[in-house]
Amino acid sequence: MKKSRMFTLGTIAACLLGTAVGAAHADVLDDIMKSKTIRIATDLAIPPSGMMDASMKPIGSDVETAELLARDWGLKLDFVQTTGATRIPNLQTGKADIAISTLSVTPERAQVIDFSKPYAALESIIGGRKDLPVKTLDDLKGRTVCVTRGTTQDVDLTKIAHDKGFEIARYDDDATDVTAAVSGQCDLIATSLTIVNQITKKAPDRPFEKKVVLHVFDLAIGVKKGEPRLLAKLNEWIDTNLKNGKLNAIYKKYHGNDLPPQMRTPA
Repeated sequence: MKKSRMFTLGTIAACLLGTAVGAAHADVLDDIMKSKTIRIATDLAIPPSGMMDASMKPIGSDVETAELLARDWGLKLDFVQTTGATRIPNLQTGKADIAISTLSVTPERAQVIDFSKPYAALESIIGGRKDLPVKTLDDLKGRTVCVTRGTTQDVDLTKIAHDKGFEIARYDDDATDVTAAVSGQCDLIATSLTIVNQITKKAPDRPFEKKVVLHVFDLAIGVKKGEPRLLAKLNEWIDTNLKNGKLNAIYKKYHGNDLPPQMRTPA
């Protein structure tokens, strides 16, 4: 009887311990699946990745990527509107579950958040009016380059502005940055090639072109540190949708060109 009682107490203790451990390991993926909703931080003021159409409906390559993910996982999608500067804080504070928002992979960002496998790519450049004689970073001396605050371009320019002798004009979001270029307030802008092309479409009498390539970045989904199950599920989803061509189709629809060949045929 004594032995039986000890076994019973031990079994209860083990069950209680298992429950406690399970609770301690509850994570963002569990929360997403339990709520049947995924909160995705997406900048809706950075065409063609994120924008609003005439009926104020979100559209763009990042928007459709987020919609595809939610649909594939059988979840309701809740967009968390963000800017370049708030994408990472939204993850760290739990305001968003993930970020799909032209988030380029950098060593600095990898210290504070985790990244999925790349789902798209971004050519980071300095663009400017076609008539400007700018071909290298040295040609920026004495000029002003516009940039969106908190972006990788902002980080890159800050590192070299003093040595190269140029000024930086910072704007709070891409839409304001683009408006400054279209209206003539900016003759040079550090951003993506896609946005430079958008500037030319909006102001054909003042066309912009690529002047200097800063980087070619992988774009990935941002995840708060310490969420390995969510990260693994995202990576599996990205592999599947690169292989079946859906992510490439979304990218080409809005950016006018295919993803890099190596990205379209993942290992």
